Amino acid sequence: MGYYVRVESNVKIYIEDPNPKGKRTILFLHGWPGSHKLFEYQFNKLLKLGYRCIGIDQRGFGESDKPAGGYDYDRLSDDIREVVETLKLKKFVLAGHSTGGAIAVRYMARYDEYEVSKLALFAAAVPSLIQRPYFPYGLKKEAVTEIIKQTYSNRPQMLRQFGSMFFFQNITRAFSDWFFQIGLQASSWATAAIAKSWLNEENLFSDMKKINVPTLILHGIHDKICIFQLAEAQKQGIKNSRLISFKYSGHGLFYDERNKFNSELIKFIDS
Repeated sequence: MGYYVRVESNVKIYIEDPNPKGKRTILFLHGWPGSHKLFEYQFNKLLKLGYRCIGIDQRGFGESDKPAGGYDYDRLSDDIREVVETLKLKKFVLAGHSTGGAIAVRYMARYDEYEVSKLALFAAAVPSLIQRPYFPYGLKKEAVTEIIKQTYSNRPQMLRQFGSMFFFQNITRAFSDWFFQIGLQASSWATAAIAKSWLNEENLFSDMKKINVPTLILHGIHDKICIFQLAEAQKQGIKNSRLISFKYSGHGLFYDERNKFNSELIKFIDS
């Protein structure tokens, strides 16, 4: 049930939509440098329960087109709006992991929560992935600069290093290889461009204030990429939000504690 949606005259993005007649719709936005495949263990559960799960590959990633530009949060949220319009989605749950969470928050602010009934943020890169003078949490700017440098010089090695800090629970070599291959599917220029957006994008503090729908925040306390203080800032900045911590999870909480993750997400969707 995969197909493409044209978001610009020369750009199409890939959509995975295996149950288009499902009872409720959840639109998943993956993080960097992944694809919709990262939500495999959510689709497995939710599809059995009759939900409509839609996974988007952001431009530059997965099976989507990989143009030279368009990797700022505004353009990426515009892509989401095009998908919502094309698929005629109504009152859906918007769910974003990591940078996908940042794109979700920008969409909510930029489009006045258009057709979104609930928002779910997973290890979201909100309000800022990096440390700033007014926000002393997150990665140091130098760490992101090094990621960009390694992307251009030895992207496979960068992806291996990133994968080693992604999960808190032990993962098998086979699983690590699967995760690595998902990262390789992205273009190098998109991989670098998104990392640059972490440095250059305006922060999302003002965007958070514009969110009014019920919001679920799921975050691992051992997250080394989007540290737990980001989740606390989200809870403070988004009214009508609820934060649930994951004691045995890192950045990949959707796999580290997938049973708890799925349970909390289902309760939120049905509430």
